[in-house]
Amino acid sequence: MDKKIAIISCSNANLEYFDHDYDIKIFRSSVHLGDESYLDHIEISADDFYKRLEEDKSIFPSTSFMPLGKMIEIYENLVKEGYTHAIVISISKQMSGIFNAALMAANEVDELEVKVFDSKTLAYPQAKMALRAAKMVKEGYDIPDIEKELLYIRDNNQIYFAVNTLTYLVKNGRLSNASGFIGNALKLKPVLTIDDGKVITVEKIRTFKKAVEHVLDLYFEETKDKNVEPFVIHANNPEVRDYMISRMKENDDELEDIFSMPLTAGIGAHSGPKTIGIGYYIKK
Repeated sequence: MDKKIAIISCSNANLEYFDHDYDIKIFRSSVHLGDESYLDHIEISADDFYKRLEEDKSIFPSTSFMPLGKMIEIYENLVKEGYTHAIVISISKQMSGIFNAALMAANEVDELEVKVFDSKTLAYPQAKMALRAAKMVKEGYDIPDIEKELLYIRDNNQIYFAVNTLTYLVKNGRLSNASGFIGNALKLKPVLTIDDGKVITVEKIRTFKKAVEHVLDLYFEETKDKNVEPFVIHANNPEVRDYMISRMKENDDELEDIFSMPLTAGIGAHSGPKTIGIGYYIKK
């Protein structure tokens, strides 16, 4: 029997913002605003989500990943479509239960051999992994080769964030070293990064403007003399996004297109509005 490999990711990869024609299945999370629930990106866009937060400050968002039964259903449908194997590229298992849920669901479907890969990140780098895996499947590569490529991307990307408010990260338990942020310290605008799958603080900064400048400095310092693919991600902050992109182009006149994308509601619920991030992937 011929091997047929499916690629699955989760909505935290923000794949909808990429122009591609790969058939990547999505484990889609739900976003909860008060008593209302929405499927991320399908029933609520990033723009609508941030608008709702601006309009009603009393609403505190939360998220939940796709129920186990729905994951099993996706696996079973893949079997019906003739797939024998699947690679799931999940958001970092330190940030969400999707990784473990995908494994549990896979145990219920004997006809499909499932490999769940922890991206140890989210957004652009996670999407990069899913798209590269889908491309390699199309080109006829087998799972060990694909996994080797995924490991390379995982080991060779970096993101730095400036957040406008720590409230969302701390309340949702997504900041790994949050113990230092109590009382008035929540007014800090720290620079964060993702280290081994966890969101951690790099620097505690007093103003958002200074945090943005520090993120740029880190990017310039780390990418000097390296062949990188840069990206900018933001939570409804187009003005700062444009400023960052202009600074990046000033620093490197060979940079033409810098990919930018909004953070989906499922991530914005944890990062909070106005969050801005710069990242890079080191090309081979």
